[in-house]
Amino acid sequence: MNALAATSRNFRNAARILGLDAKIEKSLLIPFREIKVECTIPKDDGSLVSYVGFRVQHDNARGPMKGGIRYHPEVDPDEVNALAQLMTWKTAVADIPYGGAKGGIGCTPRELSKSELERLTRVFTQKIHDLIGTHTDVPAPDMGTNAQTMAWILDEYSKFHGHSPAVVTGKPIDLGGSLGREAATGRGVVFGTEALLAEYGKSVKDLTFVIQGFGNVGSWAARLIHERGGKVIAVSDITGAIKNPNGIDITELIKHKESTGSLLNFGGGDNMDPNELLVHECDVLIPSALGGVLNRENASSVKAKFIVEAANHPTDPEADEILSKKGVIILPDIYANAGGVTVSYFEWVQNIQGFMWDEEKVNNELQRYMTRAFHNIKNMCKTHECNLRMGAFTLGVNRVARATVLRGWEA
Repeated sequence: MNALAATSRNFRNAARILGLDAKIEKSLLIPFREIKVECTIPKDDGSLVSYVGFRVQHDNARGPMKGGIRYHPEVDPDEVNALAQLMTWKTAVADIPYGGAKGGIGCTPRELSKSELERLTRVFTQKIHDLIGTHTDVPAPDMGTNAQTMAWILDEYSKFHGHSPAVVTGKPIDLGGSLGREAATGRGVVFGTEALLAEYGKSVKDLTFVIQGFGNVGSWAARLIHERGGKVIAVSDITGAIKNPNGIDITELIKHKESTGSLLNFGGGDNMDPNELLVHECDVLIPSALGGVLNRENASSVKAKFIVEAANHPTDPEADEILSKKGVIILPDIYANAGGVTVSYFEWVQNIQGFMWDEEKVNNELQRYMTRAFHNIKNMCKTHECNLRMGAFTLGVNRVARATVLRGWEA
């Protein structure tokens, strides 16, 4: 099942639980606007190349639309639609005043030079500048993009609209980015994990963790779990996988990866088959890479007691059912990885006010938002006698539906 079908299915299940009117259910599912643009640029050798760019603006009932821009060869309308919809529910679960959006360009960033990436980003911004804005739609980095990409968007957008630092988040600190933003998604994952474990009388320092994906989110989650005394016993990324049953020294592993470009052949662990990582014995499994990695083929072999979805849509619906029957507790993506968009909200607020926060305030506020959201999800679980995924979806969908009706929507 693709990401759009899975996300829509979760939404419809939540709508049924909430007893939403069929007309408002249909209205909430249809995106506010879909944008598709051609981006033609000269390459460094003088030849012309064209790419297709997308921006799906899903819903703005609760505030400006918000969501990342990804550069990846698999970017397509269905994926962008699914992720835009997820952002609508995610921002509502986190209780920040945004709607949902997502964008992307179908390209392979590593095959483009820095100057080619800059030209591509600027052309994309030129095509959509009149459809994004501080109080309309606020992009952010995603897979294949970073703070530099946001700096180019800010600069190009400002040529049309004047200096507008709040038009994007995830910017470099020197251009109005927020302290703590780089670590925010991984830090939010850890705060969410702590809130979940506390419900079961457990703590990070007593458990073993396996982390799939060692990019920004996975590496920060690993680092913070390690600092709290948790035992990270296996990690993987695109370069391979390593394990150490006594716990990996994450600080040393980060140094090793920075110096060699790979996780493999790390002195503090043994190389392992990446395909075995998801079914490795552990207390907590944290998928932090691409979607759909837990499926009906491998779900029955998963040995973790808890799964924390740091990636978007890592668990297929079929796997969800198998894991639930096994008694595995899943902390869903629309809550677990909401730390990034929450600190993006803090960045946006700081830009609008022209008053920057110190990192301690950012992290304390993030912990407050993540902890409060978890308890709100648990309350929905009790009210509707459902699991955490449906607790999160009913919380988010209910907030968006209420906002839509209060703004004057008529059935």
